[in-house]
Amino acid sequence: MSRIVGIEIRRSAAFGAALLIAVAGAIVLQATSGRWSSGWMALVMVQREYLIVLVPLTMAAGAWQSYREHRANVAELFATVPRPRALQIVPALIATGLAALVAYLVSLAAAVPRIIDTASYLPAAAFAAVAVGVLTLVVAFWLGLGLGRLRPALATAPAVAVIGFAVLAFAPQIFSSGAPAAAFFPGSGMSVFNVYDTVGGRISATQALWLVALAAAAFVLFAVRDHRFAPAALAPLVVGATLTALVMPTGDAFERAKLDPVAQQLVCTKDDGPRVCVSRANESMLREVTPKARHALELLSTTTPIVEAHEDTSTFSPKTAPAPRADTVLMNVQPDKSGHLAFPGRLELQMLTGAFGGPVRCGDSRNYTVGTVAAFFLLGREPATGLDGTEFEDPEAVQLYRDLTALPKGEADARMTAVYRASQQCRDAMAILTGGAR
Repeated sequence: MSRIVGIEIRRSAAFGAALLIAVAGAIVLQATSGRWSSGWMALVMVQREYLIVLVPLTMAAGAWQSYREHRANVAELFATVPRPRALQIVPALIATGLAALVAYLVSLAAAVPRIIDTASYLPAAAFAAVAVGVLTLVVAFWLGLGLGRLRPALATAPAVAVIGFAVLAFAPQIFSSGAPAAAFFPGSGMSVFNVYDTVGGRISATQALWLVALAAAAFVLFAVRDHRFAPAALAPLVVGATLTALVMPTGDAFERAKLDPVAQQLVCTKDDGPRVCVSRANESMLREVTPKARHALELLSTTTPIVEAHEDTSTFSPKTAPAPRADTVLMNVQPDKSGHLAFPGRLELQMLTGAFGGPVRCGDSRNYTVGTVAAFFLLGREPATGLDGTEFEDPEAVQLYRDLTALPKGEADARMTAVYRASQQCRDAMAILTGGAR
C-alpha cells in the first residue's frame, strides 16, 4: 500500500496542490500578521478564517486530478482490476489527504517564527482548532475529487473554485446567528476581536462531526461507478447535518464557548514593587509593561489611593468586565505585529487618563478633557506636547493645564484629589478642576 501511495503522490496532482496551498496559506498569514501576533490561539483562528481562500483552491486541485484521470482514459483499465472500486480509490484518498495535511501545517509553521519568542499561552483548544482546519482541507480535496469524477471536464476545476469561494463567502450570511454558520462553515466566526477569543471544545467537536459527514459524501461520489447512484451521497449529508444541528451549542452557550476564561486570568509581578498584573494571554509582555505601569502608579499615589495596575480584561461579546477596585487602575495592553507591547509611550498616559476620566460604568458622563488635563499635570507637560507621537490639539485642555500649574502645589494637588473622587462617583469634575466647586 505504501508503494502505491508513493506513486500516487509523485504522479498525481497531490504534490503540486500541496505546494500551491502551502504557499497561498503562508502568504495570507504573513500579509495579515497584525491580526494574530497576540498569540497562538489568534494565529490558528486567523488561519481557519482564511480557509475561505484555501478550500476553493483545494477543491479545484481535486477536480483537476479527476479530470487528468478521465483524460488519460484509464477508467476501462481500472475496471478490469479484480478489486472493488472503493478499495481502488484508497491510495488516491490517502495521497491527497497527506498533501492537504502537509500544506496546512507548512503554512502554519511559516508563521511560527514571528511570535515564537513572544507568545507564551498555548491552550489545548489551539490544537483542536488546527485539527479541524486540517480535516477541512482534507475533505475539500476529497470533495473536489468526487465532483471532478461526477463531471469530468476542463471547466470543472475553475468552476468548483469559483462556486466554492462564493458559497464560503456568502452562505454563512443566511444564518441569523453565528452558531449554525460556525458549525457548517469551519472558517466562519474565526475573526479575532481580543486575545481571549477561542474555539470551544464542543464547537470543534461539532465541526469535526459535520466534516466527517462531508468526507463520507465525498467518498461516495468518488467511489460510485455509475453516476446514477451519485445521489446516495446525500444520505451522510442529511444524517450529519441533523446531528450537527442537535449537538452545536447555540445562543449564550455558543457565545461563552468563544471566550477563554483561563486566558483572562491575571498573572502578577512577584517582587517587592507595586503589583502589576496582565492577563495570562499577555504574560510575555509583563516585563515590558511593569516599569511604565509602576511609574504611573508612583504618580497616582500622590493624589489617589491607587496602588496596583491590572490589565483591562473586558470583552464586548460576551460582555465581561473585571470587578472595580478602589486601589486599582486598569490599563490597555495590546500587542504589535511582533507580539511586543504596542505604543509603549502611551501606556502611562492611558492609565492616568483612565483614572481621572472616570470608570467605564459612568458611560457618557466620563470627561475625557478632565482626564487628559489631570494626566498631563501628573506627567508635568502640556497636553499639546503629546507622548510618543500622540498629540492633543485641544485649546481648552491646554488652558486648563496652565491654570492648574499656576496654582500653589498644595492647592493643585487638592483639586486633583477632589477631581479623582468626583470622577469615581460619575459626577462632573470640570467645575472642581476650575475651582468652582469641591
